[in-house]
Amino acid sequence: MADDRWTDVEARLAARRASTITQIDELTRSLDDIIDAATAIATDDEHDPEGQTIAFERAQLASLLSQARSRLADLEAAARRLADGTYGRCERCDRPIPPERLEVRPTATTCIACASKRSG
Repeated sequence: MADDRWTDVEARLAARRASTITQIDELTRSLDDIIDAATAIATDDEHDPEGQTIAFERAQLASLLSQARSRLADLEAAARRLADGTYGRCERCDRPIPPERLEVRPTATTCIACASKRSG
């Protein structure tokens, strides 16, 4: 990387990526355990008092796993932008994204003005 100002960002992205991968692994194991347990014991989610709890836990873990996978994809995309020199530039207007925004959301792809336009 040609610009040393992004060295800290690169380290933070790598740390968040590692943390997210760990979370994905843990959530996957938990979800697999619930699925295996439900497969081993014939449960009727609709009529078994524990069935609804198991179904809820399975759905909750699946949702958390989906969110973690999405976060990992965003982190990997940010790392690619960092490597190709486009990190920190708004993908819509090409202006710099303020460092404060990148500090809070290192995967941000838009400046605050463009993000406001998108959500408004």
